[in-house]
Amino acid sequence: MTGRTSGGAHRVVVVALENVLALDIGIPMQVFGSWRDGPYALTVCAERPGPVPMHGGPALSVAHGLDALASADTVIVPGYLEPDAPGAEVTAALAGAAARGARMVSICTGAFALAAAGLLDGRRATTHWLYAQALARRYPRVTVVPEDLYVDEGQVLTSGGVSSGLDLCLHLIRRDHGPRPANQQARLLVAAPHRTGGQSPFIDLPVRPEPSGGAALYDWALRNLHQPLTVDQLARQAGMSRRTLIRRFHTDTGLPPMRWLLDARLARARELLESGDLTVEAVARHCGLGTPANFRALFKTHVGVPPSVYRETFAG
Repeated sequence: MTGRTSGGAHRVVVVALENVLALDIGIPMQVFGSWRDGPYALTVCAERPGPVPMHGGPALSVAHGLDALASADTVIVPGYLEPDAPGAEVTAALAGAAARGARMVSICTGAFALAAAGLLDGRRATTHWLYAQALARRYPRVTVVPEDLYVDEGQVLTSGGVSSGLDLCLHLIRRDHGPRPANQQARLLVAAPHRTGGQSPFIDLPVRPEPSGGAALYDWALRNLHQPLTVDQLARQAGMSRRTLIRRFHTDTGLPPMRWLLDARLARARELLESGDLTVEAVARHCGLGTPANFRALFKTHVGVPPSVYRETFAG
């Protein structure tokens, strides 16, 4: 349901869960609630009217309870600090709103609330990259895509971490009313009307594992990333068979040895691009990623942007 209600404006209801993140809830309030005579009418509700603890700011004073969802055209659930399943009343109200045809939207960890209500089952969804594995583990019927800024599945839409919520809110305006009002609102917010890429450049690659038996092998590999390392070399260095080495890597990292090496090299490349002025050729050489062309291709595939764009974004 994306049109106007009988009252004229499209009713957007934002659900403030306990310890809602300040920026997450501020985004839809600013995007949909700041237009004078705009196409949207904004309401904030909570499980119980009254003060709602907010992470990163003072408590919110919320006048409306969950009954506000009964008239919602769009329901937005911002992220909250500990993304456990909300109470049964909240999940039932979310499921009821969806059953009545409301468009269901989450920002950041708000996806956990939609998932708890069963609204992400059989769908693609995203959340903050830091919580993507937890979402996939708790809700195996959800196809989690942590690399996307937002995912539009028609009636149900989810966004990644924090500022991705702004991308999704502008997308909703674009979907409802076309590019002109979306671009106009983006200008007022001094935001990009549409960002390319995804969350991949922001994902922190976990390279240094908690080893099940000794850290020497991983430290040695990280010191020698510039060398053309192989599984057999790693096995010899560790003093174990190839098969045992592969099992050890799976136990410690959940990855095959060569994929762990690739992630380690990409993480080192990101560090060098962020902190220095080495040429692309030098970065590729230091990280063992081959020719500049090979390095650029691997970096774009796995990080989501070319090395030059990454450096412009993160090197200041």
